[in-house]
Amino acid sequence: MIKNRFLILRRLVQISLMVLYFGANAWGWNILIGNLSSSKILGLIPMSDPYAVLQMFVSGAIIASDIFVGALIAVLFYSIIGGRAFCSWVCPVNMITDLANYIRRKFGLNRIQKKQPATRSMRYWIIAISLVISAIFGVAAFEFISPISMLHRGIIFGLGFGWAAILIIFLFDLFVLKNGWCGHICPLGGFYSLIGRFSLIRVRHQEEKCTLCMKCKEVCPESQVLFMVGKSSGQVLSGECTNCARCVEVCDDDALNFSIRDLLNSKNKES
Repeated sequence: MIKNRFLILRRLVQISLMVLYFGANAWGWNILIGNLSSSKILGLIPMSDPYAVLQMFVSGAIIASDIFVGALIAVLFYSIIGGRAFCSWVCPVNMITDLANYIRRKFGLNRIQKKQPATRSMRYWIIAISLVISAIFGVAAFEFISPISMLHRGIIFGLGFGWAAILIIFLFDLFVLKNGWCGHICPLGGFYSLIGRFSLIRVRHQEEKCTLCMKCKEVCPESQVLFMVGKSSGQVLSGECTNCARCVEVCDDDALNFSIRDLLNSKNKES
């Protein structure tokens, strides 16, 4: 079995999506039209960023029916497969932050910075602030400064300021804060983590197979979700899990694998 099979598959998905978006603009392809904020699949099925739509709604904008339906489809889709699967399987910024994280591990920068200078709850405060600003000024606040949108539009239409935004995120994640953008700041990731609390696809840990090598925690961008490693068996129920499967493919003990959510046990643990 290929060691980095999920990593390779994620990169194929991310790059393929960018190619399809670019092809629609450059060559008139009709497979995936638009951008990550609002798209149409085969010219028929709408897909909208639910966080962007929520900002538009609180700003007082009239939401077109196809945009609303697209947001609903996205919420239902990510509610099933895992909200933050968007972050690890779709978002192009993930490739930049993963590279920064890889370099940090390779050169031992994680050992130098033992304590994170920021809390992961910051992204939820940014969600609240962006919605308040959207309501006050009548604009979708985060969409104006979103490096995700900058990079995506840049790939499709030609990179302008998007280069600078991505460079800033890369350097920030590399030298200032481990998993800084995706794990602490990005409100879109925070929004999808709220959706991901209810998802059906979960990583399961089998304690009896674990040899405590801790490779999973080393590569996990949200290592706090693997709190049960070395302690007990169970599923990762946190919505902050990105379902990137890095923990699964680095585990030589086969102690981590994907599973379908155990609804009965989940209710007991959450009650």
